[in-house]
Amino acid sequence: MKLLALLSLLTLMLQEAGTASLSKEERAEDQPYGEGDSYAVLHLGDYVLSLDNYDEVINLSNYDELTDYRDQLPQVKGTSLASLTRTRFTQSTEAAGSLPSNPTTARPPILGLLAAPTNHGLPTCLICVCLGSSVYCDDADLENIPPLPQTTAYLYARFNRISHIRAGDFKGLTKLKRIDLSGNSISSIDDKALRLLPALRYLILPENKLTALPALPTGIEVLDVRMNRLQSSGIQPEAFRALEKLQFLYLADNLLDAIPRSLPLSLRSLHLQNNKIETVRRDTFCDAEEHRHTRRQLEDIRLDGNPVNLSLFPSAYFCLPRLPTGRFI
Repeated sequence: MKLLALLSLLTLMLQEAGTASLSKEERAEDQPYGEGDSYAVLHLGDYVLSLDNYDEVINLSNYDELTDYRDQLPQVKGTSLASLTRTRFTQSTEAAGSLPSNPTTARPPILGLLAAPTNHGLPTCLICVCLGSSVYCDDADLENIPPLPQTTAYLYARFNRISHIRAGDFKGLTKLKRIDLSGNSISSIDDKALRLLPALRYLILPENKLTALPALPTGIEVLDVRMNRLQSSGIQPEAFRALEKLQFLYLADNLLDAIPRSLPLSLRSLHLQNNKIETVRRDTFCDAEEHRHTRRQLEDIRLDGNPVNLSLFPSAYFCLPRLPTGRFI
């Protein structure tokens, strides 16, 4: 019994001693650092870092040696957009197993509104700028009319190297209202190329090499063929009779030796300056048998720069609201 009581008393004393030691350590930890010694001791996990052993923990001897990460950067190789498109298409078809893996036979897909590839090997709307229903292909080094989206209403392909308009270049483009091909090298237009364009209103073709006019759609309102090589033999005698909406006809700076016949009554402006016209027929503008006939809309006729003396043909102008511009002496 006495031994048991002694052991119990000894255990109690050890517990009290341990509690007292722990309380002292907690008080030491809770005690704030004194002023001026905020960095005297830094606790880094199990290691206590102080100003006395700072140089032992952190070695600053090789601080100037900067790591060169250039070898770890990915290598980027330059490539063209066409080759990138062809590569991606080839990889996708090889994975699917639907086409042969030979990259020379694989062709990039047609990307919907981007239309088919041009002579550059890229879709039209990557070579040109497609904004809504307008397609801008100015100064794009084109040799042919590019495949166009079916929604195209306005085409601008000025200052290229287009030499010929083929029969199918505008096939199916029922919404096409304006074609501007100024400043190309167009020498011929297939008769079927424009005839079946029901919405075409503006045909702009100055500064080309045309010697003849093709068949034109009946709804056209503005025809500009200035600065070409048009000859009178290249214009059919009844070429303009059916164009009942034609208002502006610009044929200046060509090789015409006569004023075109059968001009529609809708015409408001006729420019024929700087040609080779030497005469004016009595029925060119007016009905020679109907002297009460008038053409009030045709107010702008230019014949200046031609060898014709307009004063020699007074009976040719009686139905006009004003005399043509040109030489009268």
